[in-house]
Amino acid sequence: MEDWAEIRRLHRSEGVPIKAIARRLGVARNTVRAALAASDPPRYSRPAKGSLVDEVESLVREQLRLDPTMPATVIAKRIGWTRSLTILKDRIRDIRPEYRGIDPADRVVHKPGDTVQCDLWFPEPRIAVGHGQAMMLPVLVMVATYSRYMCGVMVPSRRSGDLTAAMWQLLGQMNAVPHRLWWDRESAIATTRGVPTQSMRAFVGSLGTRAVIAPAADPEFKGGVERHNRYLESSFLPGRRFTGPGDFNAQLGGWLAQDANQRVVRALGARPAEVFERERPLMLPLPPVAPTTGWHHRVRLGRDYYVRLDSNDYSVDPSVIGRMVEVHADLTRVWVTCEDRQVASHARCWADHATITDPAHVATAAVLRRQYQQTAAARAEQARLAGARTHADGTIVPLRALSDYDTLFGIDPALGHAAAEDGQGVAG
Repeated sequence: MEDWAEIRRLHRSEGVPIKAIARRLGVARNTVRAALAASDPPRYSRPAKGSLVDEVESLVREQLRLDPTMPATVIAKRIGWTRSLTILKDRIRDIRPEYRGIDPADRVVHKPGDTVQCDLWFPEPRIAVGHGQAMMLPVLVMVATYSRYMCGVMVPSRRSGDLTAAMWQLLGQMNAVPHRLWWDRESAIATTRGVPTQSMRAFVGSLGTRAVIAPAADPEFKGGVERHNRYLESSFLPGRRFTGPGDFNAQLGGWLAQDANQRVVRALGARPAEVFERERPLMLPLPPVAPTTGWHHRVRLGRDYYVRLDSNDYSVDPSVIGRMVEVHADLTRVWVTCEDRQVASHARCWADHATITDPAHVATAAVLRRQYQQTAAARAEQARLAGARTHADGTIVPLRALSDYDTLFGIDPALGHAAAEDGQGVAG
């Protein structure tokens, strides 16, 4: 290559004759003439030699015709291949698409303000959640596909109530609503048929946006948020320690604001936070009324004055035992109401199978129990003085005179007694 370039430079730039060039470079004059006549640089090439696989290619094609997904190791065994498996795999890799077909993936161009991709990321470190438990908790990650602006929050579960509450919190941080929310087939978001669940339809309907569910077996559908999940694994997690979910969310929020959304993205030539400021006006505004998110259910409060939420039990004011109560919860708080009156309020417990008790509820239960016992004792004393029998709980059991039963069945006690003495009739 150097001789070819030097020959052309000497002859065309300095006007050195062919004989002088051959003498100076120590090459033949025909070599100089060939270099001057060639329009392309010289390139080493040699004729292709046959491969050992050529002899068995027809057998390989027969196996691929039967099953285009057949592994190379199985093909090698069926055709009796005893040579290097590497060259056989290389040939199979070249000809397999002829039988399996090609499934091209179109490039999707995202418009500003159109799409936010959502996904659950599961960081490896176990997070202490109290009650002696440490758990791997999901993190909801949302990425604006045009600006690459990212936000995220750790949630206590993958249930629909927690996911809708987390989405609403992150959209509040964005201060805008995209025209489409992309999700995979998460069980709380979509059914197995790829249809949004009832809670997801209600959520997006309140926002005026649309939920787009990924097709089955299409991992590239949410490639944008998947790449950001890997970025979180490699850039946020290393070297960090977390004392709990609150500490995790505090560190994640600070890192997103100061690092992730402030770095210069090569594809954008700008920072995600700057591009998102230009993208936000093209999104939908937040609705004037917040959508219904979190947990909501109705139950009758039993004598054991606790209600269950996500495997945990929370105490309730015992004064409403036997009445219907409404149980509500978001990511951080659980509260219970009875006829629009709040009868319980607790911090949300992220552990499993825990019991959370308010000491005030225990004290109220003790007072009510004492009052009940005093009332039962008073009833029992009243019954004793009246000559009535009572149950163990103090309930009075009224007693009737035997003559009331004679009157009920039409029997004359005097006549019956006399008849019995005379040996006539039947005594009542």
